[in-house]
Amino acid sequence: MADMNAPGLNLLFLRDEELRQGIELLFFAYRDFTAEPDAILEKFGFGRAHHRVIYFVGRDPGMTVGELLAILRITKQSLSRVLSQLVDQGFVVQKTGPRDRRQRLLYLTEKGADLERQLSAEQRARIARAYRAAGAQAVEGFRKVMLGIIGQEEDRHRFDQRAGQGQAAAQPGKADGEAAEPPRGKAQPA
Repeated sequence: MADMNAPGLNLLFLRDEELRQGIELLFFAYRDFTAEPDAILEKFGFGRAHHRVIYFVGRDPGMTVGELLAILRITKQSLSRVLSQLVDQGFVVQKTGPRDRRQRLLYLTEKGADLERQLSAEQRARIARAYRAAGAQAVEGFRKVMLGIIGQEEDRHRFDQRAGQGQAAAQPGKADGEAAEPPRGKAQPA
């Protein structure tokens, strides 16, 4: 980490105007990042909470309801409402844990995996374009800034664990701007 007191270090990025611009950049980026998925979700009568559940269950098949609650930081009641809709409409399936029958393990069905791919396709392509335009050094700087914004140590730690996985998950042979497909076979039949 850079020494903030090093001679010649330019700290103009810490001025109030720069900090406010950072807030605005996050706002506009998030607005545009979620616009297309929001339109897709609306067709199903779903919202962003549904998107988050679909995304994280697709990212970590077999996660428990408790693990999902810890990530989303919403009430059990709120998650129950969203999860019930996704289960009832065939996007998510709940299975009993093999060691603890009280555990509910969550998986996307094929229908859920298809929706997750639709929701994430433009987001992955948008991020790929921005990363490509910015270059590797800027991407690493962006990652550091985002990790610095995340308030909980356990949430930041999730990304330490995944740091080496990004290289292995890349699929060779994809055209520029085309995001890699998520691994197949992770969805569970309803």
